[in-house]
Amino acid sequence: MADHQLALKRAAAQAAVELVEDGMRLGLGTGTTSALFIELLGERVRTGLRVTAIATSIHSHERAAALGIPLVDSLQEPLDLAVDGADEVDPQLNLLKGRGGALVREKLVAVAAHRFVVIADEGKLVERLGAGVVPVEVLPFLWQQTAHRLETLAPLTWTLRGAGGDAPFVSDNGNLVLDLLLPDGVADPVAFGAQLKSVTGVVEHGIFAGLARACLVAGPDGVRVMGDL
Repeated sequence: MADHQLALKRAAAQAAVELVEDGMRLGLGTGTTSALFIELLGERVRTGLRVTAIATSIHSHERAAALGIPLVDSLQEPLDLAVDGADEVDPQLNLLKGRGGALVREKLVAVAAHRFVVIADEGKLVERLGAGVVPVEVLPFLWQQTAHRLETLAPLTWTLRGAGGDAPFVSDNGNLVLDLLLPDGVADPVAFGAQLKSVTGVVEHGIFAGLARACLVAGPDGVRVMGDL
């Protein structure tokens, strides 16, 4: 990662850490920008900040634990704040997530939070979602038939995400991920997301429509806020 891009990601993460107050219940995202948020949060915990957190992936859980952030595996009440990155952010704050493979847990944490805030560098901003692939987590059982059902929804092609060599990528939930390529992107995130979720064999998809309350976007002129913190 270029030093410039890393600096932007860190700036967005720092702005999000400043939203954290003593006693909060937090959701911790997955990915490079979220890793910086976890690192900065760990620094505040070491200086006396009291929080509890739940992580969206095994990797984020292990990183947070190593930094001394108190973690839980279940929730009895909503989170005060969830912070995560995004692969794409459109002007309406719809997101595309899951290229890191944690989309199911990321969405579960996002919907469990009173406030879901996205951190990103300005390179993640798009006019329409779907410029890259749209990840879909599917059950391994008869996954090829699930893929064929997805083909009926729109003009698209798909690939089974790999983990190197001939081995497929396996999510923290034990599932596979299909990466959909749509030549024209996603015209209606809400409608297409509902179509994806209705397909038998689909566990979850990477379209996060209407979930983010705000996005902290880092650029050369600093961090700006899209939405309402």
